[in-house]
Amino acid sequence: MSDLLERLRGRGWRMTSQRRVVAEVLDGDHVHFTADEVHTRAAQRLPEISRATVYNTLGELVALGEVIEVATDGRAKRYDPNAHHPHQHLVCSGCGTVRDVHPARDPLADLPAEERFGFTVSRAEVTYRGLCPSCA
Repeated sequence: MSDLLERLRGRGWRMTSQRRVVAEVLDGDHVHFTADEVHTRAAQRLPEISRATVYNTLGELVALGEVIEVATDGRAKRYDPNAHHPHQHLVCSGCGTVRDVHPARDPLADLPAEERFGFTVSRAEVTYRGLCPSCA
């Protein structure tokens, strides 16, 4: 389970019922829902929640650095609550399923100094692509 709810409470984020239900939907490992998927799941728990509220809440969570927007090949953005734990993504080219992965090596260490062109590199985003077992 991710620690999204605990982090938000620790920051003193005003936890309205709408914000709480969005955070609850996002809480967990390997969660990479689209905004529409978040809205559908949130509406099951709180039927009166609007799509606009979900989009606004997701935007706030991204701005706070508590959720990461993940864009894959022109598909709808997905929202990842695993913002404070270094990881990469494994994406199915067929259905778009996204999973968090933790490679053994640091991708920054794999970029030779002569390939940095003087940049001070602070992070690397690596996406692994392939077919999940259902699509293979």
